[in-house]
Amino acid sequence: MAKKDYTELAKDIVAHVGGKDNVVNVRHCVTRLRFVLKDESKADDDYLKQRDGVVTVVKAGGQYQVVIGNHVPDVYASVLETGVSGVGSLDVDEGDDVDKGNLFDRFIDLISGIFQPFLGPLAATGMIKGLVAIMAASGLSADNSSWYAMLNAAGDGFFQFLPILIAVTAARKFKMNEFSAIAIAGALVYPDIAASVANLAGNGSDKVLGFLTFELPSSGSYLSTVIPAILAIWAASYIEKWVRKITPDVVKLFIVPFVTILITVPLTFLVVGPVANLLSDGLTIVFEGILNFSPILYGFIVGALWQVLVMFGLHWALIPLSILQLTNNGYSDILTPALLPCFTQTGILLAIILKTKEKKVRTIAMPAFVSSIFGVTEPAIYGITLPMRAPFIMSCIISGFIGAVAMILKIKTFVSGAMGIFLLPAFVNPNGDMSVVINAGILMFATAVISFAAQMFAPVPYLYGGPKEDATPNKEAEVEPVKALKELKQEIIASPMMGDVVKLDDVPDEVFASGAMGKGIAINPTDGTVLAPANGEVTLVFPTGHAIGMRTENGAELLIHVGMDTVSLAGKGFKTYVEVGDKVEAGQKLLEFDLATIREANLPVISPIIVTNSADFDDVLTTQEVRINTGDYLLTTVK
Repeated sequence: MAKKDYTELAKDIVAHVGGKDNVVNVRHCVTRLRFVLKDESKADDDYLKQRDGVVTVVKAGGQYQVVIGNHVPDVYASVLETGVSGVGSLDVDEGDDVDKGNLFDRFIDLISGIFQPFLGPLAATGMIKGLVAIMAASGLSADNSSWYAMLNAAGDGFFQFLPILIAVTAARKFKMNEFSAIAIAGALVYPDIAASVANLAGNGSDKVLGFLTFELPSSGSYLSTVIPAILAIWAASYIEKWVRKITPDVVKLFIVPFVTILITVPLTFLVVGPVANLLSDGLTIVFEGILNFSPILYGFIVGALWQVLVMFGLHWALIPLSILQLTNNGYSDILTPALLPCFTQTGILLAIILKTKEKKVRTIAMPAFVSSIFGVTEPAIYGITLPMRAPFIMSCIISGFIGAVAMILKIKTFVSGAMGIFLLPAFVNPNGDMSVVINAGILMFATAVISFAAQMFAPVPYLYGGPKEDATPNKEAEVEPVKALKELKQEIIASPMMGDVVKLDDVPDEVFASGAMGKGIAINPTDGTVLAPANGEVTLVFPTGHAIGMRTENGAELLIHVGMDTVSLAGKGFKTYVEVGDKVEAGQKLLEFDLATIREANLPVISPIIVTNSADFDDVLTTQEVRINTGDYLLTTVK
């Protein structure tokens, strides 16, 4: 078979990453061209995502990654012919010292990457919280309804212990031991910690080393917080790497987590809590001054910044002021500008649902839309608008103007209310005046409508590589008479390894999880041997040995990728037994890998098996088993 010419594709890619003068260097791994660019803003993301021959684009770790597929070495060779400087296949990441984009973009990528793995449960529990709010509005409570108590725990529990979930995904992001991360986050949300801190403060024993204060944030706990857990795991990842370097192998198993947890937990309590309180106290003074100077300006600033303040846990700077005002005056307008941003998310999400061409975005946005109506905006923010950037910024700006209008209309609350649409009773004046609640209701509706209209006129950014999954010709399909029943051709693919079966969308890599590389399934292996899953020909053996591609006798192109980011091991722990062009039979050994080496590097061992030419088949069916042995049924291609 003649080798395919990728010259035009290579030239087009180089042109749309800003030209060869914008390229510092390029390397490749098993599926991606990894560019280091002088200015990533010159790259045309949308064009490349739509371009035939390109699967998608990923920006991470200071690299502009163009996902190609199994034939990336050939495309890479053609890219070098354009005059771009290459550094070969990727064995170690040498890009850590280059600019990784501005701080805002890096922060957005970090947050969205941490939340991405559990967006489904986040949206689901948000909907449960909405259901509980409806039950509460109907007079039910934990005192008179078992259903209320159970569902409230189901919805609220997820959000209460969010730091633990964040710790797990942050550990994957920062490449540290996930269970050590869980132990650190568990300390932050330990049930008795608030009482202990209060007792120590009361006894005058809250000082550590004579000058550091052991205190919690203004909210009284780390429950439901986001940033503290991320900061703790980020610090722990560096501590763990340092401890691992100086610890003898014979005691690493328990000494590394012991020292990491021993240092990180006190460090977090003694630094994050006091710093958060210092910032909160400063913001209280600033906001109080702005409110006294101009209530309208205060309304705009609080409305615009509220979602960001909540993200950092700094919204507690205003809570004490609001409680004090409500106690002294019988009403409060201090939090008025912060009560309506959830409806900007509602309006923007509805527009995104109607406009997006990505199925996955629509799937996540629909439950997030429902929960936002009841004031639960975490699924909307962390799952959709914040990763898309522009919709989040738009929601902040609109919320600012709505906050200013709320202060002009003198909207105030008379009791501490719920969230979302169930805020309305909080606006009812005890003297029977309904003007405030009417104005508040109108403003809620207007907020959603304005946000919806704004997003309908604005483009919806892509999150998962564009509309390829929905792409259909923009013309009516020609109707042809049915000549004969189509004969289905199926090929059964056996499992190349043993372990626990993992759904593709649970793989901790957005390119694999999104299906951009093709349909398939993954295995969390318990043994370090990979066998040929079918008869065929080896088409790819990556130099580092962590990935092998093959074409079966019936035309399925398979990619077996051992672990995540294992390319960084530079071949350590991997041994291949085949070469490109070898004919193999089902059950023949392809490679061996050392699970301990991968885990010691804090890399996930979950291994995707992908049908990279899934588009050539009508369907790819996968096993429903939860555990599998080598040679067991894994998947079927249907043509």
